[in-house]
Amino acid sequence: MNRKIRLEYLKRKIMTAADAASLIKNGMTVATSGFTPSGYPKAVPLALAKRAEEGEEIKINLITGASVGDELDGALSRSNVIDKRYPYQTNDSLRNRINDGLIGFQDLHLSHVPQMLDYGFFGKIDMAIVEALAITEEGGIIPTTSVGLTPQAINNAEGIIIEINTAQPKELEGIHDIYITEKPPNRRPIPILHPKDRIGTTSIPCDISKIKAIIYTDIPDNVRPLGGIDEASKRISEYIIDFFNFEVKQGRLPKELLPLQSGVGSIANAVLGGLVDSKFYNLTCYTEVIQDSMFDLIDEGKVLMASGTALTPSIEGFKRLYDRMDFYRKHCILRPMEISNHPEVIRRLGVIAMNTAIEADIYGHVNSTMIAGSRMMNGIGGSGDFTRNGYFSIFTTHSTAKGGNISSIVPKVAHVDHTEHDVSVIVTEQGLADLRGTSPRERARKIIRNCAHPQYRDLLYDYLERAEKGFYRHQPQIIHEALSWHTRYLNTGSMKK
Repeated sequence: MNRKIRLEYLKRKIMTAADAASLIKNGMTVATSGFTPSGYPKAVPLALAKRAEEGEEIKINLITGASVGDELDGALSRSNVIDKRYPYQTNDSLRNRINDGLIGFQDLHLSHVPQMLDYGFFGKIDMAIVEALAITEEGGIIPTTSVGLTPQAINNAEGIIIEINTAQPKELEGIHDIYITEKPPNRRPIPILHPKDRIGTTSIPCDISKIKAIIYTDIPDNVRPLGGIDEASKRISEYIIDFFNFEVKQGRLPKELLPLQSGVGSIANAVLGGLVDSKFYNLTCYTEVIQDSMFDLIDEGKVLMASGTALTPSIEGFKRLYDRMDFYRKHCILRPMEISNHPEVIRRLGVIAMNTAIEADIYGHVNSTMIAGSRMMNGIGGSGDFTRNGYFSIFTTHSTAKGGNISSIVPKVAHVDHTEHDVSVIVTEQGLADLRGTSPRERARKIIRNCAHPQYRDLLYDYLERAEKGFYRHQPQIIHEALSWHTRYLNTGSMKK
């Protein structure tokens, strides 16, 4: 315990979670650590929620790196503490209140948020609440399982509350690489030429005069179980690996590929998992989240280095990660999300972007965020950062949803997050459509033929052929009918005729 606070002066700041939570006042804007249910503060948010549950009127604006665990997003939503929330979430309680109009939510590209904090676009940051492994002799903050926007939260907040989490393994120290960019016009190139490059420090510099409270907690990250890889996800993975093999043969990819980025979830985990049995070796990853399949690839000697901003194992992977932290620390780097998601670095390294879609339309536009154009699911997250700036972009989805009652390939997506200009490849369990070098009508036929489920394929062909008889034929649509693919589901619960 003595090694947790290495600056003697700061020990006088130790207090209870309830006392620390009392420093947060109604109307404050609070920024926290955390990126996925990883490395986020837990005890102070729970104490803050308790204040509200006991009748105190308190509302805050909350900014995090990305989604966080239920002790933060869930508890504060259920106790009506959150007024506005930025920039991404996955919590059911929070999502429902957003969709009910009770919490204001702005969906943002994750790479934009650190700079927005630095320039005051969110207004004054009254308090930062950050989880830490330890505080160094110089007052530096050593993060735990994620970095996210913690450096910007610490730099911009007027006050800082630190949760030292003793449940996090001490072997995490040394895995972080903290690099903070300058403001324009003095900003310099970020000197990362390979995912393994370390360019910063292992702790976050901190003005110790801003530290208002330090508490100890032992609440572990609220990680989620990881579902098994279903047959559809396995086929998607196989199509992508076949595509990689083809690109290598064509000389468009080196035999060790280019750095890989993969989103979060079962399909993303399956895609990376498929590489375990592939012929590819000496892989690297430049991504946001390092999850179970990445550990499989490291164990098999397939991945030399994985750079991200968070370690996000499943419940099963949690123990495995912690039991072998010394080993994985040699193959993983955790950076601020300003760096992990930075367009300059993504473009320079030639990252292969692989992300998940809710739906895609016949012309290659992708919806990642909104069910039927109105109901927020999670948010765009970092998918746009990688999609627009990667070497090429791949979007994956099952060809149907709701037990087959709705097609994930539609004439026109109800909400556009990624335009046709940024989408290189679409993959479902039915097949893969390479959209590079295609006109809109060529794209449409390729997507319908390769990606749509057979029960919707003829409907989509029929729609396209009738649309092509209209006056404008470059990217033909019958707008009222195109959108009826969504209203049909909303009205009947099925898109089937």
